[in-house]
Amino acid sequence: MTKYIRPSRRAFLAGGTAVAASLAMPSISRASARPVFTHGVQSGDVDTASGMIWTRTDRPAKVMMEVSTTESFAEARQLSPMFATPNSDMAVKRLVDGLPSDQDIFYRFVAADLNDISAVSEPIIGQFRTAPTSRRDVKFAWSGDTAGQGWGIDDEGMRTYATMAQHKPDFFIHSGDTIYADGPMKDEVEKDGKLIWKNTTLIDEKRKVAETLDEFRGQWKYNLMDEHVQAMNAMCPTFMQWDDHEVVNNWSSAKDLISDDRYTEKSVHVLQSRSARAFHEMTPLRITPAEPGRVYRKIAYGPMLDVFFLDLRSYRGPNGASMEDEITPASSIMGAEQMAWLKRELAASKATWKVIACDMPIGLVVWDNWKEQAGAEAVANGDNGPAKGRELEFADLLRFIKTAGIKNTVWFTADVHYTAAHFYNPDKAQFQDFDPFWEFVSGPLHAGTFGPNAMDATFGPEVKFVKAPEDGQVNLPPSEGLQFFGLVDIDGKTQQMKVRLMDRADTELWSVTLDPEIQAL
Repeated sequence: MTKYIRPSRRAFLAGGTAVAASLAMPSISRASARPVFTHGVQSGDVDTASGMIWTRTDRPAKVMMEVSTTESFAEARQLSPMFATPNSDMAVKRLVDGLPSDQDIFYRFVAADLNDISAVSEPIIGQFRTAPTSRRDVKFAWSGDTAGQGWGIDDEGMRTYATMAQHKPDFFIHSGDTIYADGPMKDEVEKDGKLIWKNTTLIDEKRKVAETLDEFRGQWKYNLMDEHVQAMNAMCPTFMQWDDHEVVNNWSSAKDLISDDRYTEKSVHVLQSRSARAFHEMTPLRITPAEPGRVYRKIAYGPMLDVFFLDLRSYRGPNGASMEDEITPASSIMGAEQMAWLKRELAASKATWKVIACDMPIGLVVWDNWKEQAGAEAVANGDNGPAKGRELEFADLLRFIKTAGIKNTVWFTADVHYTAAHFYNPDKAQFQDFDPFWEFVSGPLHAGTFGPNAMDATFGPEVKFVKAPEDGQVNLPPSEGLQFFGLVDIDGKTQQMKVRLMDRADTELWSVTLDPEIQAL
């Protein structure tokens, strides 16, 4: 068992005196001279012994940090300070390791102005719970799509976050479209001559598409201005992945912006590089030394759960008909390196449940140009036939999972702005060399509601539940109530997984309990 490393009493008293002294200094300083934490705190990528923590200051500052297993910060462990500088837009994040498993961890930041080290901020505090090393009940939430289609922070704020927080999940999976860098907002939205929405909080960076690094950073800072987002971040870790709107709608390396008059920067590669930097600066995502910008990764959350985060955006070929007969760079959506990693990690996993967090659904048909139903944007190509194009990688993966005897894989996704439960049945599929599995869809968190999408029969999906707007209704605002998230409870005794599909009002729309297939030792 990992032991919590506590300082000696002498070191603690010395550190406590120093912190107390620094916190006392602002009493003789002008309030305007003291640093301020501008966007709350965040934690993420928590496992049994470590987790990421994040914050941001309003000026260049020396940020002191400490962690404790008690809310009073008794016997707190002092961490090495970090410097918030303009190079990272005054954001700092770090990995905190050496933590005890299955333990509430409290973390605290204090900032000192680099130009006047005696000017010290008020402290700001967050918390998370480390993963267990033995079986206990685990709860997590998932959803996607925040501040899209012009629906920003109104008088109620992003209330779905508050609803999720009431359930006190161990962690939250944000399944992509974490920002809408391509979705400018207006102060007011009208329909049929009537005011239907007012963005009571708005910043200049949200009034146009994001092109510069600072504009991409501004997209993140806007979402973090919401009180419900800040409150949930302070008490629950978020495990982040991305999709398209972090850069531009339906992007791949072949995205052509020549005819899009909103953009003066026409290179999607430039936009991707700036977006990726802002994404990693503004989120508590772990850094992978082999590929510092990587999003796909595994989080081991105790003996019952491993979470595998996919990235279907960064390594894909161009959006096209997706009708290739073999896997090529053009037909790829995961890429060979990510696919090899996923197979290797799935095969090595000893966890009861293997949750695959995928930023796009498998069987739902998503068009690049939905008005003309042209070009595959997701996995399915819409022909209902044998696996072709991007479906080939998924056919290869599903066959591998079956052949390797990997049990209890469950898929969670967002992207399509409604909620659904899909059961993939090989008996009803065109490609049949796989074991049956579930895919659960949720979202949006705070964006327009659309759908439902058509299903492609290649992998035999059966729609067990769907909640979406009525025919003819599109881009419904959050005030209509069709904002969705999911809750997953894994029972520590039975190891059963219960999945619930929820709405913003905290109504349980549908649920299913899955029995694990336990392999004999």
